[in-house]
Amino acid sequence: MTRTLRALVYGDVDLNLIDGSAVWAQSTVQALSRAGCRTRLVLKAPVETGRLTDPLAGLPGVTVVRPYEEQLVPGQGAHPLSPYQASQLLARLDAEEPCDLLVLRGRRLVKQIVGDRRFHGRIWAYLTDIPQSPAQMTEEDRADLTRIAEASGRLLCQTEELRCFLESWVPEACGRAVLCPPAVPEPGFPVPERHGPHDPVRLVYTGKFAPRWNTLPMTLLPARLAEHGIRAELHAVGDKIHKDAAHPGFDTAMAEALRTTPEVVHHGGVPREEAMRIAADCDLGLGWRDPSLDASLELSTKVLEFGSLGLPVVLNRTPAHEALLGTDYPLFVPGDAGLADAVDAVSVAVRDTGARRLAADRCTAAARQYTMEAAAARWRTHLDGAFPAAPAAVAGRGRPLRLAVAGHDLKFLTRLLDHFRALPGIEVRVDAWPALARHDPAASRELADWADVVVVEWCGPAAVWYSRHKRRGSRLIVRLHRFELDAGYPQQVDIDAVDRVVCVSPYYARSTRERTGWPASKITTIGNWVDVHQLDRPKAPGARHRLGMIGIAPSRKRLDLGLDVLEALRAHDRRWHLSVKSKPPWEYWWIWNKPEERAHYEAVLHRMQTSPLLEGAVVFDRFGPDVPNWLRRIGHVLSTSDDESFHLAPAEGMASGAVPALLPWPGSDEIYDRRWIHATPQAMAESIAALGEQDDWRSAGEAARGQVREGFSLERVAKEWTDLLVSG
Repeated sequence: MTRTLRALVYGDVDLNLIDGSAVWAQSTVQALSRAGCRTRLVLKAPVETGRLTDPLAGLPGVTVVRPYEEQLVPGQGAHPLSPYQASQLLARLDAEEPCDLLVLRGRRLVKQIVGDRRFHGRIWAYLTDIPQSPAQMTEEDRADLTRIAEASGRLLCQTEELRCFLESWVPEACGRAVLCPPAVPEPGFPVPERHGPHDPVRLVYTGKFAPRWNTLPMTLLPARLAEHGIRAELHAVGDKIHKDAAHPGFDTAMAEALRTTPEVVHHGGVPREEAMRIAADCDLGLGWRDPSLDASLELSTKVLEFGSLGLPVVLNRTPAHEALLGTDYPLFVPGDAGLADAVDAVSVAVRDTGARRLAADRCTAAARQYTMEAAAARWRTHLDGAFPAAPAAVAGRGRPLRLAVAGHDLKFLTRLLDHFRALPGIEVRVDAWPALARHDPAASRELADWADVVVVEWCGPAAVWYSRHKRRGSRLIVRLHRFELDAGYPQQVDIDAVDRVVCVSPYYARSTRERTGWPASKITTIGNWVDVHQLDRPKAPGARHRLGMIGIAPSRKRLDLGLDVLEALRAHDRRWHLSVKSKPPWEYWWIWNKPEERAHYEAVLHRMQTSPLLEGAVVFDRFGPDVPNWLRRIGHVLSTSDDESFHLAPAEGMASGAVPALLPWPGSDEIYDRRWIHATPQAMAESIAALGEQDDWRSAGEAARGQVREGFSLERVAKEWTDLLVSG
């Protein structure tokens, strides 16, 4: 990203009331400013307090738009904007000064803006108010989220768990979903040293007051702790008290408890830095909630804020909190998270110096991953990927370079196409052939006459057609994979009309020269791309003992040899399993119609049913684009094929931190390090078993990840393709 980008930010949240969603709006603007964006924050409600907006004044490139005060929405009155009003206003602001991205929070709002269709492709949607468990997800939810994903440039997910859940249920989110966790500002003041708790012990809670956040039971803590001989006081910061139809009278009871309960000090709503100062002068943060929230896939901003101040925090034991703080974190509230359990956890923090210090260190270490500077760096990475710099060779052109992409199957070009479309100075059109040899000749002719450069994916009938209908002065680039050499299509191509033939591996580049006689000067090698950012995700527990195979059809993929590896491993250790992500072979009619293919898979399936070592050890997972999520569970990716042109599966596994294991198909050693290539399935199993220690396996995975980043990252491959397009 070299040009200054323009961002519009709007959340369906009231910034007069301090809670996590309002703090999100402030933090997002601060991070975008640090990332170099010109940012306009549009407020939903009339300004009653500047606690969250005042700190934004004077930030580089930041403007706060106040619709009520500036009278931008006729008939608004002193009311918050409705989603419809917000959508209309954002469209007007965009017409006056177009934005490159529209950052939104709130499903109802995003649904309205998607329906209005003015920002298609520019929406960066931050969604938390969505179903977060399979039991909650309805078909209506899936339909809404699918439309949102299709209209969005990016989907901003607070946690890895939320991203994976969304990708599992909404395939359209795959490739668009990126991590955007909470950002915690560094304290703008010296954090006091703590040599022991105050007397009375100071507990602190900041944020909204709501039933499921246990804020009413919290006010009982000082009295209950006194029964255990611990003097304590609760410092409560915030002024947003929920009215909850499921808990009638809660708001009245909460307000009364804050006002009248002994040893409860209510500081009201204060600016974020003042809230942090109050918390910094306390001994113990409270993040204890109702167990109904334990399944949440979100991350508590409070825990991170308290951690940035060196405060230990009492909170529920959940998978997300265990991942953040460790399973042995000493201040988890056990059991059903009742009041007695919370009292016990606070007692441990007060009386056990070692537990208190360990908890404080864990919270502090966790908060360091979520600083404002870290958030700005994440934003810069996301923006650089979405808005690549213009190639120097097209910067001085009078009009954009016209690029046409043609072919019957563009799955290996998807992210490259996204990259080309995002490049300033390049205009992209696609000629999608509905079948290998079927297309609309008139549409193809129009595109051939229009384009400066034509890229044909697969050296098949489309390459033959475009080589015979090339416009004088244009350039034609054909990508050849593997099957085309045996199908006879290259012999029909007019090679004189082709400027470059791109092969995906050195082996097939040589084979192409040898079998076609084409000039070596026209043949080049550019490997397949791997989206290392999407694939770089933490491994799930148990991944070290799970093998993975992606794609098992046709039979030359050799699932049978993968089973050989699995049996050899399970002969010594029954923890080993194999997961297969693939369409079943019978869904490919051109495979299933061949008797020898059917016989192969019948034998494989019979073997899995009858081998004692394979019983219950092989899982077939649904074919789909959620490969990064699936690879979290995989520790070793196998490539046992008879032959491949490149074989993307090991490279994707490497980017995920899995260890690749390949049999020596022709050309494999020119793509992958020989360290990962083994002579036989038995040798492959021995090498995998040798990584017996967790650290050995992780070290090998990191080495593999580094190799794929260096050789096949999307950024590197996209640059090689861009250079080829613009300079020949």
